[in-house]
Amino acid sequence: MNIVWFKRDLRIYDHEPLNNAIKSGPTLALYILEHELWQQPDMSRRHYRFLQDCLNDLEQDLKTINLKLTIRVGDAIEVFKNLSSEFNIRAIFSHQETWNMWTYDRDIRVSRYLRAQNILWNEYQNNGIFRRLKSRDGWASKWHQYMGSDQVPAPNSSLGINALSERLPTASQLKLDGSVSEDMQTGGRTNALKTMNSFFEGRGQKYSKEMSSPVSAYNSCSRISPYIAFGCVSIREIYQDAQKFKTKVFERSNQKDPWRMSIRSFLSRLRWHCHFIQKLEDQPNIENENLHSAMNGIREPEFNENFFNAWRVGRTGYPFVDACMRALDATGWINFRMRAMLVSFASNHLWLHWQKPALHLANMFIDYEPGIHYPQIQMQSGTTGINAIRIYNPIKQGLDQDPTGVFIRTWVPEISHLPIPALHTPWDSKKPPTSYPEPIVDEVTARKSANQRLYALRNSEEFKAKASAIAKKHASRKPNSERARRSKKINTKKQIELF
Repeated sequence: MNIVWFKRDLRIYDHEPLNNAIKSGPTLALYILEHELWQQPDMSRRHYRFLQDCLNDLEQDLKTINLKLTIRVGDAIEVFKNLSSEFNIRAIFSHQETWNMWTYDRDIRVSRYLRAQNILWNEYQNNGIFRRLKSRDGWASKWHQYMGSDQVPAPNSSLGINALSERLPTASQLKLDGSVSEDMQTGGRTNALKTMNSFFEGRGQKYSKEMSSPVSAYNSCSRISPYIAFGCVSIREIYQDAQKFKTKVFERSNQKDPWRMSIRSFLSRLRWHCHFIQKLEDQPNIENENLHSAMNGIREPEFNENFFNAWRVGRTGYPFVDACMRALDATGWINFRMRAMLVSFASNHLWLHWQKPALHLANMFIDYEPGIHYPQIQMQSGTTGINAIRIYNPIKQGLDQDPTGVFIRTWVPEISHLPIPALHTPWDSKKPPTSYPEPIVDEVTARKSANQRLYALRNSEEFKAKASAIAKKHASRKPNSERARRSKKINTKKQIELF
């Protein structure tokens, strides 16, 4: 028989491993709940709740094609050993996985075991990520070609294999930390399609203009990122639906239709999604090492636990920062610009090494995706060596993105009585609130200090040479200017364009 090993691809639609396994013989649909994976510091209770929703939906979809979802609990190799004693396994079918370092190491172990047992492991490309990519040149063209290729239809039926299925442990049994609330999205393909359809049916009309502010982003952003992270839908499926919608938009005669800009922005971000995960595929140690080695040691000796704890619980004294952190804690989601500001504030104003804040945010984000998370964390912390140093002013961001203070008043109620602009700078109020802390650092002094420290490292020829090598390996290329970009020196004071 064949085994389809589901990981972060919890669907039966556009699932090539499932389709090919069924075509080649009797098939067992398998999900392995790995205890050790769920003990990793980037995993949390809210991720597990979302996973359970996704597995429930997957189980129902598999029934429609005569497959039963078999759940086994334990180490993957031990699970395969046990199944080998029960069945004659011909081959394992799965998608390639680009996830955290633990899964990377696990796949190496599993691959060695299966080879030793003469069991074929057929791995298939997942989304727009290319394994063993020799060069980033031409990546965008390959991505577009893959996204434009035919989706794999769901199988009509199968010759399913029945095997003992184990109960999933509870979150408490796994000793998972973190809170779950009713304000958080629930998982599963059914909810994924509802969320995606509501975006195209109206929510996303002002996406390009309203994505930056947390006041509007909760409604205007697509909110499908958690479903992509757990594989309830494929990027190709979303991309092709978005392209069809774009055609309808541009067939309309109204040049002022805000959908024109919004659907373009949405499509570009689907490519960004894969662009960043490709970085982790090409260099897995981005999860735990500075991309540019010159950044090693600049923050480690000065880690301040008091600063970290104040940032973590939304008590820094900067209302917009604290509102964003509290909203994230309650909902499991915050928009991209605010994620960047939270990381920038921790890394630059508070001068904290990015690893501990990164793990906290990984726990908070329901849509946690290591391939996006760690490259973005490093970019906002200034440790990539190829991106512009961008240090967000939290006061200016608050005034720009929450000018009426509605977001701050919602999430920082202890200062909700203050008028604008004192709501953004409560320390300037005639009667500063006693229940809210004073700023833990001076914004201007901290920002200038971080800026000077980071730029001081960028002047040496050695730094620039390493930055050029990093850019060659990881920076994106505009389709018609790859040769020109390779011939130019990397200017480390200018931002490398993403797309």
